[in-house]
Amino acid sequence: MGSKIRKGDLVQIISGQSQERGGDRGKQGRVIEVLKESNRVVVEGLNIVTKHVRVGQSDRGTKQGGIEHREAPIHVSNVAVVDPATKKPTRVGFREEVVEKNGVTKTVRVRYAKKSGKDIPNEH
Repeated sequence: MGSKIRKGDLVQIISGQSQERGGDRGKQGRVIEVLKESNRVVVEGLNIVTKHVRVGQSDRGTKQGGIEHREAPIHVSNVAVVDPATKKPTRVGFREEVVEKNGVTKTVRVRYAKKSGKDIPNEH
């Protein structure tokens, strides 16, 4: 079973605080990581949080401490895949297509944008 949001997809945040109030709603970014067990995704450059890191020991010596800015996971329901045709958020559907390769025919599930009907490319 394929998932609707995958690593490498361009997604838009569709809920949360607006940009005027310091939030990320309406911003677009690429999915870096999909956390399947918690139904969350990490989006590049969005949902930035400040993390205080303690100075510690690593394998090769000392680890730098201080304040880090990193992306925090967002729930899957709060992001939508961006339609490749209109560059606006859309729902994702699946359809079966018959593909012939080297004389062998097989059915493949393809993700498509429901608003435009265009296929969503797998960009990993």
